[in-house]
Amino acid sequence: MSRIRDVPLFAELSEAQAERLDRHCRWASHEANELIVDYGEPTSEVRFVLKGKVRILLRTPTGKEVILAEMGPGQYFGEMAAIDGSSRSANVSALEPSEMCIMPAKVFVEAVTEIPELSFSVMKRFSSRVRELNHRLGEHAFLTTRQRLCAQLLRSSKRRAQAPEQRIVSPPPLQKDLADHIGTQREVVTRELSALKRAGLLDSTRGGLVLLKPDGLNRIISDALAK
Repeated sequence: MSRIRDVPLFAELSEAQAERLDRHCRWASHEANELIVDYGEPTSEVRFVLKGKVRILLRTPTGKEVILAEMGPGQYFGEMAAIDGSSRSANVSALEPSEMCIMPAKVFVEAVTEIPELSFSVMKRFSSRVRELNHRLGEHAFLTTRQRLCAQLLRSSKRRAQAPEQRIVSPPPLQKDLADHIGTQREVVTRELSALKRAGLLDSTRGGLVLLKPDGLNRIISDALAK
């Protein structure tokens, strides 16, 4: 069986279609913290994450960093460079040991051009990413730093098993990472987290950052949008 069908985007291809793509791909492993793609690189392959987790980071000329996304198994990146031929617009590094399938740009473009199901899946992905980026742009335009932090904590949290009314961000997020997600400085995040803890909305445990009152965080965000 063609290995390419381990990639969810290609899981439903016929064996003949899968074999045709498979022969042009290669597979790679990356260690945690390894740089996979750097900003401005002229490469244009599309990379599909099979195992592990990667971070996509935008670095401004002044040295400021913004985390654009984190991707796990089943997700992919590089399709923009493959389609328009531009250099890489961000850098990508492995957050943990990762494995991925690497497809040449020409092969990717031919596949999505010739197979309607792939084309529609890629278009849906573009739509989803544009909506997400529009949402984050709105947060930066209309929300304060504290409100953006609340939104990021809620977005990255999951329901806490032993207390369903609470949520948890696990493992505990680094304050620098939170700052890079919401476009501020680590010191500002430290101050805002302390304020939220004093208000009884957050608590730190060994297992993660606990959102004691998710509704309270949502109210902080809603108060800004109502003004």
